Amino acid sequence: MAEISIRRMQESDLDAVLVVENRAFTTPWSRAAFEEEITSNDLAHYLVVVEDGKLVGYGGFWLVLDEAHVTNIALLPEHQGAGYGSLLLEHMILTAKMLGAVSMTLEVRPSNVPARKLYSRRGFVERGLRPNYYAELGEDALIMWLDKL
Repeated sequence: MAEISIRRMQESDLDAVLVVENRAFTTPWSRAAFEEEITSNDLAHYLVVVEDGKLVGYGGFWLVLDEAHVTNIALLPEHQGAGYGSLLLEHMILTAKMLGAVSMTLEVRPSNVPARKLYSRRGFVERGLRPNYYAELGEDALIMWLDKL
């Protein structure tokens, strides 16, 4: 059985985070973007999922007043569907709650059915639409909220 842990992202994780990012997204964030998030952005909180010593996913959110805004959640494709996304989301919600958040929001592509199911199972509800949010993909974003953490 694999040993799974979730911990705070560190600068030393960035090479592995970029591997996940580049495999998970068609328009990945740069190293500089992640460096800025974890070293200079006081609103940002990022966690990583580690399986048997190997980083296999990460997630982050900004805490603005009492709202947590998910910036991204990503797993290596071969680790999707194994429950790691649910585990990571739960840790993100718990972390946000411990930091004083009372609600959480995120954007998701309408075509990303697995992610939408993950969020819905946890209680997120669709509350709006951001037209052409994913312009490079020609796709809108659904805005989802979890009202009580």
